[in-house]
Amino acid sequence: MLMGASTDIINNMSGYTRIMLGGNSVIMMLFIINAIFRSAGDAAIAMRVLWIGNIINIVLDPCLIFGLGPFPELGVKGAAIATTTGRGIAVLYQFYLLFFGRKRIQLSLKRLGINFHVIGKLFRLSAGSIGQNLIGTTSWIALVRIISLFGSEIVAGYTIAIRIISFTLLPSWGISNAASTLVGQNLGAKRPDRAERAVMITGWVNMVLLGIIGLVLVIFPAPFIRLFIKDLVVLNAGIECLRIISIGFIAYGFGMVLVNSFNGAGDTSTPLKINVFAFWMIEIPLAWFLAVKADMREEGVFAAIVIAESIMTLTAWLVFRRGKWKLMQV
Repeated sequence: MLMGASTDIINNMSGYTRIMLGGNSVIMMLFIINAIFRSAGDAAIAMRVLWIGNIINIVLDPCLIFGLGPFPELGVKGAAIATTTGRGIAVLYQFYLLFFGRKRIQLSLKRLGINFHVIGKLFRLSAGSIGQNLIGTTSWIALVRIISLFGSEIVAGYTIAIRIISFTLLPSWGISNAASTLVGQNLGAKRPDRAERAVMITGWVNMVLLGIIGLVLVIFPAPFIRLFIKDLVVLNAGIECLRIISIGFIAYGFGMVLVNSFNGAGDTSTPLKINVFAFWMIEIPLAWFLAVKADMREEGVFAAIVIAESIMTLTAWLVFRRGKWKLMQV
């Protein structure tokens, strides 16, 4: 019986992994086009796109995992389909805005061409950012694999909580992306002192904002999970996930600004190295150790996320203080 259960988990995770990896191109387009909007000064559009993708994701997650209403019961695979569907619809909306939205950037098929010099320069700049997203995606898949050891109900609770967290982080991502833009502009104007001051001010604002949001989620996590599920096991898992991960919001608020400031300076390799260290070398091994060896189960995974994010922030701060990012030239 245990062998059959293990086989089901492996099959579900195999399907989940294939779908998520297949959707990597979608998430790349989502972030790339949003960066175009932000660079053109249309940050509100970029946020609206992420809202659409995350809302669709949050709604579809419990439907496809548990087979609510007319939807099939797909388990863990349903979470991957919900994620890819939400992101796919968001990307289609982005293309609509680029070609028909009459915004600051207007694309036309007649004006599309190939410039290999620009492509090469963009590739060199974007390689680090692509690596950052790949590291984040693969780390998330690895965490789901560890959590799946404790049952699909726990995975469902974790997935719902993570989607709520992703939704609440949208304003903070907007603030941190603004810091990235300010760093690029001030370094271009030969004002590294002003760039550093912009990062510090933005970091404190983001930290306070996320700290307040995190405090609300730590004290009142249950109402947010109940919006999407009533099953007691899933509900308790989601509440615990939301409460524990939200504890690290203060550190994460400052950390995301620091990481984005490196990207804004054109130094995409430094955040890549920081992410490899924090997520692959710290988060995944620590999550497995706490969950399995220390017998903390899913709570060990949630704790590992907080610890890894805090270490990422501390590492980014130490690198930021060294100031080598001020010397970058794009």
